Amino acid sequence: MNFLRGVMGGPSAGPQPSGAETIQKLCDRVASSTLLDDRRDAVRALKSLSKKYRLEVGIQAMEHLVRVLQTDRSDSEIIGYALDTLYNVISNDLEEEEQEENSPKQVDDLGSQFTEIFIKQQENVTLLLTLVEEFDFHVRWPGVKLLTSLLKQQGPQVQQIILVSPMGVSRLMDLLADSREVIRNDGVLLLQQLTKSNAAIQKIVAFENAFERLLDIITEEGNSDGGIVVEDCLILLQNLLKNNNSNQNFFKEGSYIQRMKPWFEVGDDNCGWSAQKVTNLHLMLQLVRVLVSPTNPPGATSSCQKAMFHCGLLQQLCTILMATGVPADILTETINTVSEVIRGCQMNQDYFASVNAPSNPPRPAIVVLLMSMVNERQPFVLRCAVLYCFQCFLYKNQKGQGEIVSTLLPSTIDGNSVSAGQLLCGGLFSTDSLSNWCAAVALAHALQENATLKEQLLRVQLATSIGNPPVSLLQQCTNILSQGSKVQTRVGLLMLLCTWLSNCSIAVTHFLHNPANIPFLTGQIAENLGEEEQLVQGLCALLLGISIYYNDNSLENYRKEKLKQLIEKRIGRENFIEKLGFISKHELYSRAAQKPQPSFSSPDHMMFDHEFTKLVKELEGVISKAIYKSSEEDKKEEEVKKTLEQHDNIVTHYKKVIREQDQELEELKQQVNTLKSQNEQLQTTVTQQVSQIQQHKDQYNLLKVQLGKDNQHHNSHSDTVQMNGIQVEEVSKLKEELEEWKNKHELLQGQLREKDSLIEKLKPLQLETGTEQSSQTSKSSGLEHNNELQKELEMLRTQIQLQSAEISKLQAENQKLQVMNTSADPALGDSSATAAKNLELEGRLVQEVKELKSEVKALSEEKASLKQHLDSSNSTVAILQDEKSKLQQEVAESKKEQDDLLVLLADQDQKLSALKNKLKDLGVPVEDEDDIESGDQADEDEDGDEEEQD
Repeated sequence: MNFLRGVMGGPSAGPQPSGAETIQKLCDRVASSTLLDDRRDAVRALKSLSKKYRLEVGIQAMEHLVRVLQTDRSDSEIIGYALDTLYNVISNDLEEEEQEENSPKQVDDLGSQFTEIFIKQQENVTLLLTLVEEFDFHVRWPGVKLLTSLLKQQGPQVQQIILVSPMGVSRLMDLLADSREVIRNDGVLLLQQLTKSNAAIQKIVAFENAFERLLDIITEEGNSDGGIVVEDCLILLQNLLKNNNSNQNFFKEGSYIQRMKPWFEVGDDNCGWSAQKVTNLHLMLQLVRVLVSPTNPPGATSSCQKAMFHCGLLQQLCTILMATGVPADILTETINTVSEVIRGCQMNQDYFASVNAPSNPPRPAIVVLLMSMVNERQPFVLRCAVLYCFQCFLYKNQKGQGEIVSTLLPSTIDGNSVSAGQLLCGGLFSTDSLSNWCAAVALAHALQENATLKEQLLRVQLATSIGNPPVSLLQQCTNILSQGSKVQTRVGLLMLLCTWLSNCSIAVTHFLHNPANIPFLTGQIAENLGEEEQLVQGLCALLLGISIYYNDNSLENYRKEKLKQLIEKRIGRENFIEKLGFISKHELYSRAAQKPQPSFSSPDHMMFDHEFTKLVKELEGVISKAIYKSSEEDKKEEEVKKTLEQHDNIVTHYKKVIREQDQELEELKQQVNTLKSQNEQLQTTVTQQVSQIQQHKDQYNLLKVQLGKDNQHHNSHSDTVQMNGIQVEEVSKLKEELEEWKNKHELLQGQLREKDSLIEKLKPLQLETGTEQSSQTSKSSGLEHNNELQKELEMLRTQIQLQSAEISKLQAENQKLQVMNTSADPALGDSSATAAKNLELEGRLVQEVKELKSEVKALSEEKASLKQHLDSSNSTVAILQDEKSKLQQEVAESKKEQDDLLVLLADQDQKLSALKNKLKDLGVPVEDEDDIESGDQADEDEDGDEEEQD
């Protein structure tokens, strides 16, 4: 122990040993001491020296510390010291509190080297996993920190060891359930490192109920108002979900999206935005974007978008979007998040179009955002976010595109309010080049893949100055282009014009009608300008190529052949193709093609739009081929195009007819479901009637028992029986007739059961568009059941009439018995006592007969009601039979029309194949019909999903 006192700073004689010598002596003590207390003191001393002498302790003591972990498991204190020492040696996060002046500077990768030495023996990591399972705080906590440090230094290698270790990941998941917050929080940090860039571990962690536990922690800590623990949990959730389609689907199917809504309930005052709250909310918004990222599979993104709408998450985000006092970076990220939640989802886009800002008067949120986009005083990142939001709103949204363009048309302009179209025109022609570019790109997205709107936009007229006639929007764009404005402005206008003229011959004709446009384009392309102007030259070449490729030759002076001759004469074909290639070779073009969101480091780099890069990729090849084609090839191509257009129109017409017939079939199916519902109601009515009959049966059984008791009482008085023999005979007769009536009722009940069976067979008569044989068989079967049901109802009606006759007969017998009772001869007995008994018995019998008469009358009324219900059932069956006859006729007609359509389609397919072969021979790219049909099928599937969701 004197040795340890010297090490720990106690008084000693002689020269002091160096750090390396001290560490070597401590290691020898750990290795050779037989007493646990000595080994524990030595390890504790190594821990105290490990920060200052990190290199020496790592080199000399690591092997001894690992042996301590293996052999001294029973003592938690020494295990804790050993783990802390290893952590100090391996971790690079620790600051060097004490360092001798002459000691060598430790290299930055020292921790990585020690980690590599430690994990070289894989059983060391397995041993560490076992120690982390210990509940003792002094063992578990340093074990978690050490394992986290190992993952930071050599992540992939340690991940692989843990992955192959039995229950390795599951052991670490238990850390989230630890009641001690410091261990739980460090466990979250450990799982962050464990799940980085490893899809297999991410899936295991997710299926170990990680989502539930992490969301519970976030809720317990106060959602966005929580501390750094919430931030760590959100980072871990991002690791689990980002680029992991399996976990994203599991997150959605587990209804965890609904639990994200409370995160964004920030309150009305929006005051007191701490730095931690801003960080938390920023991560929460990014987590939403992970689920709806455009890079995810379209189906997964669409399902998450719909879930966010139905749980109210989108509505909550729009509330933040329109709130006041929100920090700028949170507002920007919220706009980007809303953008991707609505992108390509018609339901969400429609909702966003209905959102109004809390102003007086209320203005649409789209208008308010566009005002920020064209305002040069707004931050650059915010303007980019608004542009992205507008692009996502219009993506695959023809309805939204029409609403934007309609605000520019003369018939819909409202002078009392600012519209989206007016803001776009204002930005297009402002003095700010960034506003010019943003407005041009936004307007191009309003025309994307919509030929109808491209034609309608040609009607837009702009007032330039007082006294001058208005000019068209197309003409004004070309005028500004020729005035030599900034490069960014010209690039934006050229992208707008290329998008506008592509696949729209009428727009090309309007463009060519201005005699100054073609000379301007050829002049720009032919000049040898600097590097900054090369991009403009390439876009001018693209616009000229579009004017040739989509030219319908309606203008004699600007026919395709003449324009190609002009290129050959003034520019040269090779030079033209070279200038056209400037676009796709530009660095900014490659950046914009990577993802839909506009992401630029500075406004000067804002040149290309993502959707425009797709257009360039599509047209660059076909324009190059079109420049080299002869006039004869152009004529043949035009003829083939016209034929293809006619065929496409015919196919489109037939598809429309087939869709209408499908809609009619759906309506017929709905009618069948209605008839099915009516049958079920009818069955319920019959069941009620059967129950009523059973009640009547029970009543008659009770009457039978009462009459039997009275019979026994009469037999006990022989004198009375002899004297009133006539009454006993009549009562016996009445009893027999009641028994007969009971049997008839049982027969009626059996018939009703058979009727129920027939109705059960009749229930669902499905109309399928399959083979005609199965359809006709099901209909004829249903018709036969209806006929059988009608016959059974007729038989039932006859039986009820017979029952009514029996009831009347029984009533007559009762009246006869009453008369006989009242006319009985009082001289049959001499004794006054006997006469009194007879009168008493007589009265009792009369009273019972009256009661029986009353019961019979009530039963008669019930039978009349039953007859009325059965008549109603008969009427319903007749209606069903009539409806099925109509359905039979409509299905037969529909099948006949479909057969005719199939014959016509087969004929047209043959013609189409021949025409496509001609086009291929001519070298014209032909769109595959399978792509068209798959596109249509995808649209129909998407519409079906939306209807099913609604």
